[in-house]
Amino acid sequence: MKTFNSVAALRTQIADWKKAGLRIGFVPTMGNLHAGHFALVELARQHSDKVVASIFVNPTQFGPNEDYARYPRTPDSDINGLAGKACDALLLPSVEEMYPFGTMGCVQMHVPGITDILCGMHRPGHFNGVAQVVARLFNMVQADVAVFGRKDYQQLQVIRYMATEMSFPTRIIPAPTLREADGLAMSSRNQYLEDEQRQTATFIYQTLNFMKDQASLGMPIHGIEAEAKQRLEMMGFVVDYAEIRRSDLSRAIEPNEKNLLALIAARLGRTRLIDNLEFDFA
Repeated sequence: MKTFNSVAALRTQIADWKKAGLRIGFVPTMGNLHAGHFALVELARQHSDKVVASIFVNPTQFGPNEDYARYPRTPDSDINGLAGKACDALLLPSVEEMYPFGTMGCVQMHVPGITDILCGMHRPGHFNGVAQVVARLFNMVQADVAVFGRKDYQQLQVIRYMATEMSFPTRIIPAPTLREADGLAMSSRNQYLEDEQRQTATFIYQTLNFMKDQASLGMPIHGIEAEAKQRLEMMGFVVDYAEIRRSDLSRAIEPNEKNLLALIAARLGRTRLIDNLEFDFA
């Protein structure tokens, strides 16, 4: 695996691959990689000849009171892990390489509608930062396909919207959420959890299944959401939301609508966890 710190050098390599008729797959990450990330690399490999990954902790998607400085950075183990999964190239840029005019002077991006609900309501500006960095990465890598996990479903929808609206030639491939044996969605933030909190965290997935089961019984959506929130709070979570929405993230009206998903964001101590579960009873 070749590691690149400059976009110009990476583009030269990608241009050579494209001249040879090879398809490029892309997996953007913020590092501190785990099995879920490596599954994205493996999925990208299925749809391409060469796989490029990036590791960049993007400052513009963190709010003033969020954990940018605290976000775990493990470049050595990340590089070893990607090389072990036959990743072909890694972009490991500096903040200056990504934002040559600084994060305050960068071109702003905003995806309307879906950025202001759910996580966007509780993390103002977060998805603007996501759109900024992903648009830059798409332009830098010029991949044929890019893989994103379904665990952050709202982020996936923001990127789908942006890629379509901006006519990026990169096809977005969603990847299933990878879970621990007890159901907890894999996340870099799980390592912040203390032992007792780690056991409690599995209740998020249990609650998502409760929401799914109640919807299958035809229970009113608002009632399901209220009970899900109450259940989480009784276990010690501070709940940002526990909602059932359509796959386009618009509000669902009836529990038996097609293509619904339950979504939860909740804090356990200092750690904010998100997860979702798709279901279809039509």
